[in-house]
Amino acid sequence: MRFKKRLTGLLLLCSWAMGVQAQQDAQFSQYIFNGIYINPAYAGYRQEWNANAFYRRQWAGVPGAPETMSVAVDGSVNDDRVGLALLLSSDKVGAQTQQAAYLNYAYRLHFNEDASQLAFGIGAGITQQGLDPSKLQFANPNEPNLSGAAQYMLLFDMRAGIYYTTATWFAGLSVDNLTAQYQAARKPLAKFIPAPKPHYYLTAGAMLRMNDDVYLKPVFLLKDDRGGPTSLDLNLFVLLKEMVWLGGGYRTAVDLYRKPDLQSNLTRSSAVIAMAEVFVLPELRIGYAYDYALNKYSSYNNGTHELSLGFYFKRAENSRSRALRQLRCSYF
Repeated sequence: MRFKKRLTGLLLLCSWAMGVQAQQDAQFSQYIFNGIYINPAYAGYRQEWNANAFYRRQWAGVPGAPETMSVAVDGSVNDDRVGLALLLSSDKVGAQTQQAAYLNYAYRLHFNEDASQLAFGIGAGITQQGLDPSKLQFANPNEPNLSGAAQYMLLFDMRAGIYYTTATWFAGLSVDNLTAQYQAARKPLAKFIPAPKPHYYLTAGAMLRMNDDVYLKPVFLLKDDRGGPTSLDLNLFVLLKEMVWLGGGYRTAVDLYRKPDLQSNLTRSSAVIAMAEVFVLPELRIGYAYDYALNKYSSYNNGTHELSLGFYFKRAENSRSRALRQLRCSYF
């Protein structure tokens, strides 16, 4: 118990100290069902109005471990050429908090009748960065002790992305936190509250038809902030009768290029992931993911749990929309 308390204090202190240099974006294992979170160009891709909610509890059983929530509503208008989305998120890591709200807009170009599309997206919103010194725990009385009431800082932010899809494959590139760091630089609280740094996302995947009832979907996601370790997710999903998704994945840090500010002897963080998504109704999807860390700290926590919920609203049909949905790569 004493060791666990010391570990907790270390996690909280490290999360604060690292956050002063760079506020890492939260991650989701079920990112293929949460496209708006990483790319505004995804808005309206499903071509029907829908809402999605995600809750992630990392390192369950460790006080102060990361806890993230995300809610998004998106749909398409103007003959499915324009996508609109509202994204809300909340992230807690030890003494740090971050709440954000973004309005997203995507314009989609249709090239031919086989569902090929190129979307350009942009998002604008507000983030609130917070630090609560009362939640910091220290095992050593000689360590610096922060005190005082929780402090908050409001920042304007923007994000942008592109997303290309065909009937069988897709690829997307996006960046967020484009302006927040420059807003924070002019605020006195920036010395104590970490400001978000730009994060870059590259994702791609394909839908491979085995037969009428079984499809395979390999996907990868590369995430980088130009400061911390680059993260790579490799996933493989099986879709059964367009009702059940079963999948597994592997997440690890990769060395793409030299980062002078990154400590050279850091332990490489890796995890294996198991996921399942079920359409319990045509309009309702429920999902769950479990992450198991492949390092020595896995014995001090109960893994990472992630829940998701998707709801699809009824809307007027037209022949073109039906044809495009039948051809689309995702089957979301």
